[in-house]
Amino acid sequence: MQIGIAADHGGFALKNQLKLRLHEAGYTVEDFGAATLDAGDDYPDYVIPLARAVVAGELERGIAICGSGVGASVAANKVSGIRCGLCHDHFSARQGVEDDDMNMVCLGGRVIGVELAWDVVFAFLNASFSEAERHCRRLRKVDAIQAASSDRSNSNH
Repeated sequence: MQIGIAADHGGFALKNQLKLRLHEAGYTVEDFGAATLDAGDDYPDYVIPLARAVVAGELERGIAICGSGVGASVAANKVSGIRCGLCHDHFSARQGVEDDDMNMVCLGGRVIGVELAWDVVFAFLNASFSEAERHCRRLRKVDAIQAASSDRSNSNH
């Protein structure tokens, strides 16, 4: 499975630890940065290119990390086609994929330790969308909201 990972300074250490574990588990990992620890960097600079690569089909899944995970999640979900959740537990990571077809997960590098983070990432990567009708119906509703919002934005320019 082709995985992308990105983090700002708040998630830098956790990103490097997870990247090593992902390689050891046999995943192909593309690192979207940060390449060096820089306390002045900004998560959108790394998360948005990762999200765009997931939407483009260059990657199967994405993992984004910032200090709390909140900012990275907000940024990722601005990219049309991304379904990203902030997860700090096994159940949410698995259920987010099975029920909501989540294609990115966010973690808080200052919130979660490496062992729990690995459990969350492993659950996220090993889950599959159920394709149950009720979940497809809900996702169609979410997609319609996003399309309508995009249409309004485009007509204002």
